[in-house]
Amino acid sequence: MKLQFEPIQPTADSSFTLLHYTNVEKGDLLWHYHPEYELVYLPQGSGRRHIGQHISRFEEGELVLIGPDLPHLTFSYGQPAGIPFEEIVVQLRSDFLGDTFWQHPELADIRQLLARAHEGLSFGGDTRAAVGADLRRLLDEPPFARLLTLLRVLQTLAQAPTSDCLSLHAGHAGLGRQGKEQQRLSRVYQFLEQHYQRASLSVQEVAEVANLSVPAFCRYFRQMTRLTLTDFLQEYRVGHACRLLLDDIPVTEVCYASGFSNVSHFNKTFRRHTGQSPTEYRRQRLVV
Repeated sequence: MKLQFEPIQPTADSSFTLLHYTNVEKGDLLWHYHPEYELVYLPQGSGRRHIGQHISRFEEGELVLIGPDLPHLTFSYGQPAGIPFEEIVVQLRSDFLGDTFWQHPELADIRQLLARAHEGLSFGGDTRAAVGADLRRLLDEPPFARLLTLLRVLQTLAQAPTSDCLSLHAGHAGLGRQGKEQQRLSRVYQFLEQHYQRASLSVQEVAEVANLSVPAFCRYFRQMTRLTLTDFLQEYRVGHACRLLLDDIPVTEVCYASGFSNVSHFNKTFRRHTGQSPTEYRRQRLVV
């Protein structure tokens, strides 16, 4: 299973794409990307969420915003036959209303939301309930009303309280911080991307990149990402391993190429993050 580009073309009467699936789609596009933003709502169904470097489970009611060119696995993938599944998807380009539309001051919150979407955003609470209802409404509205509802959806997401919005840290862009903190975090991400395959990578090395002491860096990194460095690296390495497992590469080679020091630790960490052993993960995906 290779990473594939998905071409998306809105219908003649719409500037964005609206899709509604009421059963599991068995298409050829599994691990894919596209230049459009994608908002996915899953009123029914549960399974594995794989967006960029992020892997976790999703449950009924999942609501996630995926940024442009951020690889992701089709949400219907791995859904058992006969189990209720429903998915509502909105896909839109950043310029779907014109090159400068988002620059208007009234849209500042949405502009920030779209910038943060490059990390992948998951929504819950009252925000998910409100947006889910609006997305259902979209399915039956005429074009003009549908556009207004979409703008309301984006504004609701943009104003979601912190407790309702979780960054999936699926990409390598910053987290919306500005100035020196943004630059510092970007340096850290770049360093981790270049050195995550080295099992001996230490907190001390990463702290030096950030120009912080180890204790200060640990506090800083957790504040910025809501993860410890160890948790972040494990999630990143497992994400890399998942992609390698889609090809015909020995599991042992996948282990070391992903930055793990031994196969036993790799298997244990992989199972903790995905619920499967590497071999089971590969077998399940090669069946499709």
